[in-house]
Amino acid sequence: MQQFERLDATATAALVKSGQVTPRELVDAAIARIERLEPAVNAFTTTRFEHARAEAEAELPDGPFRGVPFALKDLSCTLAGEPSYDGVPVLAKEDYRAPVTSHLAARFQAAGLVIVGRTSTPELGIMPTTEPLAFGPTHNPWDLDRTPGG
Repeated sequence: MQQFERLDATATAALVKSGQVTPRELVDAAIARIERLEPAVNAFTTTRFEHARAEAEAELPDGPFRGVPFALKDLSCTLAGEPSYDGVPVLAKEDYRAPVTSHLAARFQAAGLVIVGRTSTPELGIMPTTEPLAFGPTHNPWDLDRTPGG
């Protein structure tokens, strides 16, 4: 499944549209890559792999990115009933759950994206590097000694 790793969202969506790959295959490939890299990169605050697999198997919206795996930044882009921390330690400690799906998250879903998880952010997004107290530093996947930025 590594053939998908270097494709952008448009090229990946074209593979789904042409029937060369299924959304479930893409989600499984994304999950495998996250599981392989996550311990070193420390990018995800939460994952929703089972939800993503179920969504990929169901009828997805026929948007321009139908079936493409996607990660939400854990910064005000919420899914109702799911964790949302904004990099804030007390929200993470209390396992805060969003009361509503944000407009932006709904638009991502309407575009056909399949959300596999949430990625870390500095507290409230105010720092130029992602080193929140709640989750520790996120590392650049191409050079683990460098920051990926905010």
